[in-house]
Amino acid sequence: MGKIVAIAIPKGGVGKTTTAVNLAASLAVFEKRTLLIDTDPFGACSLSLGFTKERTVGGLFEVFNFTHSMSQVIHRTEIAFLDFIPSNVHTAQMEERYMKLAENRTILKNSLRMIVPHYDYIILDCPPFLRGLTTNALTCADSVLIPLKSGHFSLDAIDKLVKYIDWIREVANRPLALEGVVQTMYEPNTKVTDITERELQLHFRKHLLKTVIPKNTQLVEASFYGKPAVLFNANSKGTLAYLQLAREILDRNSVAIQEKPELTQTKTG
Repeated sequence: MGKIVAIAIPKGGVGKTTTAVNLAASLAVFEKRTLLIDTDPFGACSLSLGFTKERTVGGLFEVFNFTHSMSQVIHRTEIAFLDFIPSNVHTAQMEERYMKLAENRTILKNSLRMIVPHYDYIILDCPPFLRGLTTNALTCADSVLIPLKSGHFSLDAIDKLVKYIDWIREVANRPLALEGVVQTMYEPNTKVTDITERELQLHFRKHLLKTVIPKNTQLVEASFYGKPAVLFNANSKGTLAYLQLAREILDRNSVAIQEKPELTQTKTG
């Protein structure tokens, strides 16, 4: 059964889409069957993977409208183990309809049910707000990965998200876990970074991932060429950081799987 990871934080400009695209690509490089789903109506994942309007055959918009199934809107990418589902929203009218349909917080969960067993990981790129689409993602996800750029506004956003996750656990998805917090656009030896790291260590120490994603122009350039970083420049600092992030997440999940039977045995013994 595949693990569903939502990439979320209610703030723009922190590297959500960059993280979603490049983490998914990196998991695929490690030969994990991976599906990337763009829930954001802006459709940045499509641009980052080179899927123009002419190259798409449907997306979440059609799934939410019940004209296509999830399996009908899966797009193959240049990476063997990576598939993609776009949001496929191109007009203001489509966006309004899409947002209205997303008010049903279980629509994504119900739509995903049949394809989850076919993947090892499903990565959900969320928009920079909580209502509707992000609520859908959190309702169906197993865990949340929070990308965070150093700064006061980002720290406020993570506090808001963690409180929202607690609410989602109460009303819709009790097992929802925090996959971790990953620092993006990382610039060492600056006052803002030092303050942010101090706050993260104080409040999120056990969830703070060891891997940091450096500020790297080639991550931005890759999206202009419609490619994940690993296909644009496999040796760039950004590419290597996302490969390291994927490895860390795989290792953490491997440990969790190995520990689970022991915990169960302790409880029943």
